[in-house]
Amino acid sequence: MDEQDFKSVKKFMKQHFRHFNAAVVVDAAEAFNKHLSSGGKMMLAMAGAMSTAELGISLAEMIRKGKIHAISCTGANLEEDIFNLVAHNFYKRVPHYRELSAEDEENLLKEHMNRVTDTCIPEEEAMRRIQKYLLPLWLKADKEGISKFPYEYIYEMLKEGKISECFQIDPKDSWVVAAFEKNIPIFTPGWEDSTTANMFAALTYTKKNYYNQHITNPHIVKSGIQQMNALIEWYLKNTKEGSIGFFQIGGGISGDFPICVVPLIEQDMQKPAKLWGYFCQISDSTTSYGSYSGAAPNEKITWGKLGKDTPRFVIESDATIVAPLVFAYVLAQ
Repeated sequence: MDEQDFKSVKKFMKQHFRHFNAAVVVDAAEAFNKHLSSGGKMMLAMAGAMSTAELGISLAEMIRKGKIHAISCTGANLEEDIFNLVAHNFYKRVPHYRELSAEDEENLLKEHMNRVTDTCIPEEEAMRRIQKYLLPLWLKADKEGISKFPYEYIYEMLKEGKISECFQIDPKDSWVVAAFEKNIPIFTPGWEDSTTANMFAALTYTKKNYYNQHITNPHIVKSGIQQMNALIEWYLKNTKEGSIGFFQIGGGISGDFPICVVPLIEQDMQKPAKLWGYFCQISDSTTSYGSYSGAAPNEKITWGKLGKDTPRFVIESDATIVAPLVFAYVLAQ
């Protein structure tokens, strides 16, 4: 899409999205733009399987245009954008996924097709292919005693360039490639809950594994605490002259982890910190008792994350539909 296409989407939304959840989409997008135009930056927190949903088609452009300045996501979203980049032609779509029997699911297992809703990720062409490029980087770091964040190994892999021979989509539609090119940080709390981390764990646990290799030091991949420390440094540096907004897709650790950096600095480090300057969450988790994913933004005021004057929005809808619309609206400027 070009700028004119984005403007057409924005015009359509302003004309038709007038009430209820639709109105909130427009309000949130307008406030997103206002936050950026005032000199603010934006953190994107991304849960779910948005990479397999190919959010990169719209998100990559947001990153390239300087609308997103840091990302916190699940390890699955980090790797699945790359899986799609190198194995897209081997993916299998299952539009009738709601009708699958247990036997149908077992047959997909036998085919080494890992299902994510209506899309199956091919083990050999996606996961094993990435393993081929990451394994030497891990082994080299183990030998040299180097420690890096998960995304830094991905960036190193992209920088080497060897993997480009496997690209099956236009790399401009990969949000990780865009993040690499802009060199923005990608925080992956709970990285252990991902396929590439499972591969890594097997390498550190025993010499008898799929790869017939062994990593002696599991700390060559930096921990969650080290990621939080890096986030503290990034937040303090980037709020010296402006504020940072928080755009959240889904719930879970990808959002919970970064948003608490403000009370951490204020309450635990006893240092002044600016509150998040904007907050929006797209979620299908309804407001409920004890569910953080369904907690209203006002609750975050009591935790010292948002202020009473912070622009805050909740869009109760499907992020695979809403997020590209918000991004198109923001890119229409």
